[in-house]
Amino acid sequence: MAQESEKSESGSPIYRYEEKEREWQTPEHSGRNLESVEAHVERHIGKVETVYHEIFSDRIHLDVLFVPATEDRPYHVLVTSGVSDQAMQVPDGLEELNRVELLMALPESWPLSDESFNDEANYWPVRWLKQIGRLPHDYGTWIGWGHTIPNGDPAEPIANTPFIGVMLAPAYWLGNDFYQLKADSGDTITFYNLVPLFQEEMDLKLKKGADEIEARFEKQNIEFVVNPDRKNVAKPKSWLPWKQ
Repeated sequence: MAQESEKSESGSPIYRYEEKEREWQTPEHSGRNLESVEAHVERHIGKVETVYHEIFSDRIHLDVLFVPATEDRPYHVLVTSGVSDQAMQVPDGLEELNRVELLMALPESWPLSDESFNDEANYWPVRWLKQIGRLPHDYGTWIGWGHTIPNGDPAEPIANTPFIGVMLAPAYWLGNDFYQLKADSGDTITFYNLVPLFQEEMDLKLKKGADEIEARFEKQNIEFVVNPDRKNVAKPKSWLPWKQ
């Protein structure tokens, strides 16, 4: 179980996790919400072309659905399926948020073949979807709106990018109807977008909260598609020298 060791300047709890040895656990509810999740994705995003299946699964069977870019939607979307098979241990009063799935949008040019996945520079979005999807089940905790997860402690760059972690946020670009799904199983599933952050943005979030980051993203027109070359919203604007 994760332990709350301190609070950030914004008042949010900071949890730290330690690796613990345990036995391999066969998933109990494999595919519980697969059909409902896939139908929800196809209704709001597009046709699922491929499913990146897990060969060996511990605790949960976590697949990643691949929705390829189209002429009208020039970006790929990756969505997890399986995180919601098991309920998370949420605080009292948040039971309706105890099952989640995660997604990321990638540029149309992003390599997504089996061969290209041998390069971590291409594979890291899939890895992070899986890592964060497993985190609440491996540590008896929960993930939700505004939570941030750094790449280690101290945080290091993710693959070949300047990003050092991610923040969970609703997929605003898909509208309110996508945010939650009432699955055929009776489960309520909440979908969160993984938003990669620079170090300064992570620091700002811990200081002022997720609302500040989201407000700056909106004000500076930061798109939801992953772009390591995008503007850093926590850095002041660079001013041109005064021209005489």
